[in-house]
Amino acid sequence: MVAVYARSTTVRGDAAAVDDGIAMVREDVMPALQEMEGWVGLSMLVDRTYGTAIVTSAWDSERALVRSRDRVAALRDRAAEQLGGAAEVEEWEIALLHRERMSGAGACSRVTWLKVHRYDIDHQVDVFRTRLLPQLEVLPGFCSASLLVNRETGRATSTVTYESRGALERSRPEARRLREEATRIVGAEIHDVAELELALAHLRVPERV
Repeated sequence: MVAVYARSTTVRGDAAAVDDGIAMVREDVMPALQEMEGWVGLSMLVDRTYGTAIVTSAWDSERALVRSRDRVAALRDRAAEQLGGAAEVEEWEIALLHRERMSGAGACSRVTWLKVHRYDIDHQVDVFRTRLLPQLEVLPGFCSASLLVNRETGRATSTVTYESRGALERSRPEARRLREEATRIVGAEIHDVAELELALAHLRVPERV
C-alpha cells in the first residue's frame, strides 16, 4: 500500500473569529491547495468555545508533502491571522483511515494526541486496526476513524468522527475505556483529548485499513 501523508495546522485563536476562519479556509485556502500537485483533500475541525481550529491537508506522497511546504506557508499565515492565533504545524503519515459512512452537517470528532516509542509505531497501528476499530464501528453514530503517525518522533493522533454532537457525547465512556485499553497494550502516553465540530470535510484519501 502506497503511503499517504498529511500536514495539520493547529491555531488557538479568537472564538469570535471561527466563522470567518472557516469561510477563509473554504473560499481561499482550499481552492489554492487544489492547484497543488498531489493534494488529496482537506478537513477542518473547530472548537467555537475556545477558538481552536485544526486544518489538515492530505497529500498522495511524501514528495508532494515536501514540495508543498513553501507554498502552503503563506496560506497558513493568512489563515492564522484571520483566526487570531499562532499556527502549530505537524506532518504525518496517514497510517489508517476508515469510513463507515459519510459525515454530514452537525458531525463532531474526538481527537486524541499520544506518543509511543518510535519502534512501536507499527504495533500501535496494528492494535488500532485489529482491536479498537471493530469496537468503534459498532458505536451508534460512528462515521469514520483515522490514525496519523510520525515515525521519527513517535507522536500520533487519532480522530474518530460521529454523526452528531449527541452521538459523540454518548460515546465518551466507551472511548475512555478504549483509550485505556490501547495505552495499556502499546505503552502509549496520552497527551491530550479534544472534542471538536467537523466544519469542513473534503478528503479524497482512499480507505487505508
